[in-house]
Amino acid sequence: MKVPSELPQPLSSLPFTLKEAADAGITQRRLRHQGLGRPSRGVRVPEVEDCPLDRSIRPYTLVTESAAASHASAFLLWEFPGFLPGSDEQLIHISRPDSVAIMRRPGVKGHRGQFFDDEIVNFNGLLVTSRARTWLDCARKMSIDEITVVADHLLRIPRPDFEGRAEPFATKEDLEDMLDRHKGTPGIQKARLALEQARVGADSAPETRLRLALEYAGLPEPKLNMRADLGAGVVRQPDLAYRDHKVAVEYEGDGHSEVAQIVRDIAREEDFARAGWLPVRISKRHMQNDARAAVAKVRSALMTRGWSPK
Repeated sequence: MKVPSELPQPLSSLPFTLKEAADAGITQRRLRHQGLGRPSRGVRVPEVEDCPLDRSIRPYTLVTESAAASHASAFLLWEFPGFLPGSDEQLIHISRPDSVAIMRRPGVKGHRGQFFDDEIVNFNGLLVTSRARTWLDCARKMSIDEITVVADHLLRIPRPDFEGRAEPFATKEDLEDMLDRHKGTPGIQKARLALEQARVGADSAPETRLRLALEYAGLPEPKLNMRADLGAGVVRQPDLAYRDHKVAVEYEGDGHSEVAQIVRDIAREEDFARAGWLPVRISKRHMQNDARAAVAKVRSALMTRGWSPK
């Protein structure tokens, strides 16, 4: 059997369109070789492993005019935290303006809608719905708490030294404007309720879920990652804090099992104790069964510091 000629880079390692192939001088005979997958008309896929999601989606936005990745696909591309039902499905989600036909291709879930100019952005050469628009589009399938998790993620003020950015992905005004633009969109009422309970300061999805569980249980609303001056130049930022009662709540994820992190956690706990604060450590185990164990631990800590339910 004759060995097919090598495809030029980057077409040898990434999905591509027939137009890109023609521009690269690839012959029709080479394109008919069985080594190229044909998931949809106008798209070819070489035999590669672990193709990045944005590269897999890109040809579909090129073969059809006015097409952008959206919904569950955009949720994954933006690496939103939390849980979106259906986000692990194999379908590629593509949106087009409501003035043109919906995309209908194998492996594609097509959507149509009204889009403002700033709601379609460039993601590594791929057209995709903006973070704020994706948040609203996905609200239909999400619970209010999970919509809040993503809202907290978007509103969070980053740490420039670690993240290379100084501005949040969105402000509350940005998200409010998105809701005002698209009144009547499915899921918008849930998104409005989620935005009302969103807060700036949560560093992770578990922190948001913990805060909501505490509030639903009737506990006071904690401050998020507030500065706690513990004396002698010692400053800490507990995940959730009750300043008046000197209770510091820390959510400890999987990374806290590493030896170096354990040492840091012990030092942090000692700093709080010396300053008269009561540290409360919460793990994934405490968050099971609607976070009942976490709520019980925090409630007990607050009550030992003089708080009582109204």
